[in-house]
Amino acid sequence: MLWDDIRYFLALARSGSLSGASRALGVEHSTVARRVSQLESELEVRLFDRLARGWTLTTEGGDLLSRAEAVEQEVLALRRAATGVDMLSGTVRISAPPLLLSHLILPGLCLFSAAHPGIGLELVGERREADLVRGEADIAIRLGRPSEASLVVRSLGEISYGLYGLAAEVERPRAEQVYIGFDDSMPDLPQKLWLDEYVGGRRFSIKSNDMATMLQAALGGLGIALLPEFLASPHESLRPLEAETRPPVRPVFLVMHPDIRRSRRVRLIADHLTQALSQ
Repeated sequence: MLWDDIRYFLALARSGSLSGASRALGVEHSTVARRVSQLESELEVRLFDRLARGWTLTTEGGDLLSRAEAVEQEVLALRRAATGVDMLSGTVRISAPPLLLSHLILPGLCLFSAAHPGIGLELVGERREADLVRGEADIAIRLGRPSEASLVVRSLGEISYGLYGLAAEVERPRAEQVYIGFDDSMPDLPQKLWLDEYVGGRRFSIKSNDMATMLQAALGGLGIALLPEFLASPHESLRPLEAETRPPVRPVFLVMHPDIRRSRRVRLIADHLTQALSQ
């Protein structure tokens, strides 16, 4: 039995369907079915029941699952250790929210990349949190301190927010002001909670889950938006609106797995970003 066999088994066990496993592995449905069937033949045991609603683990498959997950952890640890080889070449993968990646992380890495041409960068913009234990990224930038106690965490400072709009929008009487809001895709987002309470019964012209869209809406005169100061301040046409209560401030953290931190190239990038973004 090879690690690749275990990888197919775990993907199907976790997703419960060929389509889900194929997406996770980046292969065709038929490949997943064939590889799992081969594993069952090799072990001489049926691991899954093929049902109309999906593939479910048999009792024997369930018994194997915990052992397969233990093997997975060993393989992931080995990969993290290999990444920690003391070299100043190779690739470093950084995961961050898209807006932070384009406006803060990338500008902070331009000088680093010029000084260290042997280190390649993979910059992944995503709203979800990359799983550092599974090696989805070497470095993650997160809004809010992570809950995983095992991770290495560095503070990068804070992001301040403010209300911004064109002069005509900001100068309206408060009762007539129109706002650009956050949609309900992230109901617990601190910015959304603050803005919804602040606006109260006043009108939202549009709602979105994308900060770049909200910026363009404000520039287009569709209302007043709650924007990060670093995003709004370069636009001279946007005027700040003094709020009666202070808008939220979001702490920013750089996060690494302890095994990955041993890599010189990862440490160099982490040190560079910490210095560049903490200023």
